[in-house]
Amino acid sequence: MNVNGVTSAADTYGTAAYSNTKKQEETKTTKTEAAAVYEPSKSTSAERSKVIARMKADTQERLSQLQNLVTTMFKKQGVTIGTADDMWKKLAEGNFTADADTIAQAKADIAEDGYWGVKQTSERMFDFAKALAGDDPEKMKKMQEAVQKGFDQATKAWGKDLPSISTDTLDAVNKLFEDYYAENNIK
Repeated sequence: MNVNGVTSAADTYGTAAYSNTKKQEETKTTKTEAAAVYEPSKSTSAERSKVIARMKADTQERLSQLQNLVTTMFKKQGVTIGTADDMWKKLAEGNFTADADTIAQAKADIAEDGYWGVKQTSERMFDFAKALAGDDPEKMKKMQEAVQKGFDQATKAWGKDLPSISTDTLDAVNKLFEDYYAENNIK
């Protein structure tokens, strides 16, 4: 019969008891020390700044492409556009025609998987809001309010109800906010 297991268990118990007593003594002596304080690293802030800058640049480039497309279309028809607001109002009126290439490009851009489609646009809006708010739930709520305010301003500039793709995008971005709140237990 082998008794090595029994004798080693006694040694383990003795070591564990000594170790546990030592931990209790350390705990007693360190209770007066301050708790750890979370300080966000500068790299996190720098990373967010890079994301925001990249998103702004990409959005500006894509918006310029869209405006150029529409401006070119209107120029072909002899319609003068003074400002971006004019452009949106002219589009809202619907009194224009477009060539086949412009129609094809517009359809590709607003398709389900297109850059200006509901999915990509709502994700960009949410990602931008999240990058600006960081991990602050109150700022996220303000970002959601800002999205609604932007939608309301766009409706006003359009001069009537926005097209369904716009309302679908608003619904999609609000769902992303609600999912974020649920995932992070934010009420």
